[in-house]
This record gives sequence, C-alpha cells and structure tokens, in this order.
Amino acid sequence: MTDHPKDSPPTSKLGRLARLAGLGTRGLPLALEGAKRALGVGRDRTEDEERAARERLAADTKKAAEAMLKTLGEMKGLPLKVGQMLSYIDGIAPPGYEERFQATLKKLQDKAPPLSPQAAVQVVTEELGAPPSEIFATWEAEPFAAASIGQVHRATTKGGDLVAVKVQYPGIDKAIKNDLQSIHLLGGMLGPLATKTNAKETLAELSEVFLSELDYGREALMADTFRRMHADDPQIVVPRVHQSLSTARVLTTELLDGVGYTEICERGTDAERREAGLTIWRFMFRSLLKFGYLYADPHPGNYRFLGDGRVGFLDFGCVKRISDENMRGVKRYMRAAMDKDWDEFDRACVEVLGYRRDDPSWQVYRDYTIFLLEPLILEEFQCSPERARQAVTFIATGVKGLVMKEGETLPRIPHVPKMPREFVFMNRLQWGLASVLGGLRTYGRFRELSDPWIRGEVTEVP
Repeated sequence: MTDHPKDSPPTSKLGRLARLAGLGTRGLPLALEGAKRALGVGRDRTEDEERAARERLAADTKKAAEAMLKTLGEMKGLPLKVGQMLSYIDGIAPPGYEERFQATLKKLQDKAPPLSPQAAVQVVTEELGAPPSEIFATWEAEPFAAASIGQVHRATTKGGDLVAVKVQYPGIDKAIKNDLQSIHLLGGMLGPLATKTNAKETLAELSEVFLSELDYGREALMADTFRRMHADDPQIVVPRVHQSLSTARVLTTELLDGVGYTEICERGTDAERREAGLTIWRFMFRSLLKFGYLYADPHPGNYRFLGDGRVGFLDFGCVKRISDENMRGVKRYMRAAMDKDWDEFDRACVEVLGYRRDDPSWQVYRDYTIFLLEPLILEEFQCSPERARQAVTFIATGVKGLVMKEGETLPRIPHVPKMPREFVFMNRLQWGLASVLGGLRTYGRFRELSDPWIRGEVTEVP
C-alpha cells in the first residue's frame, strides 16, 4: 500500500494497461496451474514433482495476491471490482489455495487504500458548493471505508443526524471509461472467438451497468426504490438518503452501525447466521422475482449485521431492472424445475437460456442449471463454501472432456449459450450470493419462501 495517499487514481489508458500487464506476469503461473488442475492435465506427475508444483503454486499464490492487493487498490474502478470478486467468491483460486489468496484480498472489500483527505474535500466543495466543514456539523477527514468508485466519510448533519458520505474519486469516470475501451479493444481482437462466446453483447451490458454506477443520483433513486420494496419487512434495512446533501458524485445516507460480514461469520451463533442469511435471501429474491430488480453486487462489504436477523444493505449502484418478458422466462424454468416438469424445463432451457439440445454441451449446462436451482427444488437446503465453490467450477469441470479431445493438441471452444443481455449479471449474483450464504452456513426452506414470488406476476414498486 502507498504510504502517501494520492489525490486521484491513475486515469490514462496506457498507464492502467501497463499496471495490469505487470500483474499478468505474476498471475500467469497461477492461472496456468489452475487451468491444468481444472482440465486434469499433469496427473501423471511423480510425488516429488507434485510436491514441488504445490510449493511453487503456494509461493505464486502469495505473490500474486499481494501484488493484486497493491495494484488493484491503487487503480480503483473496474480492476478493483475484479479484486473484490476474487476476495470472496469461492472456487476462483486454485483448489487448496483459496484461503490464503482470499485472506490477502479481503482488505479490498471495504478497506481499499483511500485517496488523500484533500481529494474528498475538493469533490464535496465542487458538488455541494462549500467545503464539508461548512456543509456538515462534523466531518471526519479520514474515510472509514473505501471501494472501487468512492470512499466513505462519517459526518453529522446540521440537524444532528449521523451520516455516511460517499465521495466519488476524482477522475474515476475517465479511468472506468478507459478500462471499458481497453476491454472492447481486446474483444475486437478476438474476432470469430468473440462471436462464438457472445463477447460483444456481454461487453455492451458490462459497459452500460458499470457506467451507470458513476451516477450517484441514480444510486440514491435505487436506494429509495429498494426501501419501498421492503418496507413491510423489518429485518431488511436500507439507509435513508439525504437528498439535499446528495449529487451525481456525493451520496449522503443514514449511518448504520452493526458488525461486518467477517465478524458475524466468525463470532455469530448458528441461529444469528441463519437468520441473517435468510434476510439476505429475501432481499435478493423478493427484489428480483416480485419487482424485477436485480441487486447485482452481493459482495460482503455491502452488508451490516444489526442483530435479530436484521441486515443493513449498502451500495445500490449496481442494480439492473430486468424486463417483464425476461422475468417471465426466468420464472418459467424455475417453476418447471420446482414442479419436476422436465419436458417443460428442457423447452425453457432452449427458448429462454439459449441451450442447444443437439450440442455435446447440452447435458453440462442442463445439469448446471438444475444444480443452481436445488435450493428451490428441495424442501430444505444447506448452504456451504464447498457448495459455492462447486457452483463456480461446475461448467469448467463439465466441459473439460469436450475441450480436450484425446489425440488433439489444441483445445476446442464448446457452445456458449446466447442468453438475453440482461442475464449477464445473473452469474455475479448466483456465485456471489452462494459464497456469502455459504460463509454464513445458512440453511432453510428456500422453496417455500420463494414460491409465491415465482408463481406470481412481476408488480410495480409501491
């Protein structure tokens, strides 16, 4: 970490690419070994060779995680978002090395290196018309949380309310736009491979959603929308927005107390963790299935655990409104699986999810979808880190026989289903939520809880 906070993250396209390229040289051995293990390559190694490979991988894992912590923390924006995902989604690091990898990167969840106090003062002054010392009754210069797009300061309003003030990093809009342009350039260079993997549609959706996160005015609107959605559930807490102290780059909300995710996982009782997990499930799936809003950023830094099953939800920047037509499609295959109507389920997999029954990948994707839906198929379900890890590695494990054919030296690219663009962020929710609930060891009757939303129509937010 830098000892002297900067006034803005690096924003030039070449500068950011150079930093990521430096990370690539450290991460390449890790990625190659992970790919080998996923595809079953190298299983004929001797015991000594395997021991040496494990030792190299352990050293590479530590170096890669430390390098990522420093570089991604300083870069902010999209690279930091990737680092946050790596810090909590089980199954991304090579098997057996997740804990040491994630332990280092967990600092990125809400404690990324902040910018200088002067940088925040500059933005608040530009947005609210005066420095924070004049706008607020009290202002803490040092942020208590820092993430991909902004950092958060404690303050007190002139009316005496304790608030959290999220201040956008200067120049982060330019940094994110340059990151997205670089990604699009890479996608264009892939040529036919980009077409086969539906990269163009995926990148377009990523760009739209990530750029929308830069508008704190939209985030304030989404926070108010989610408060209305869950107004009748006292265990779901969405902090109130102070509209007069919020703009496109400054967001002022009610300050929540409580404890963080790591603390409740380590110190919470079974009952406390279970109730908190069920609250998170209700928040996620009532929002999606009843109202059509996908909360697509489930990482652990976005929760405060307030006791008695009450959970505070933070950061409403990454929210996606799913069209009614696509929500009907989602509910269609969910209902079919719950009813064990497998003929209808197969038709929905083809017509909604873009699977191909005549392709060798059909069984892999079909089994994967059923695997993800098991919390809704079974009467009672237990979440676990092992289960979350399997969700991430399921496809890679399933297609390895299709990728590496015996007697062939080059891998084949299996069929990639062409799903609606709006589904791009579904996997982020599925994998992230599985890891969050797995860490809480949540269990419950998810089918019974979700059934009314799945069988009902999408309704307007009150």
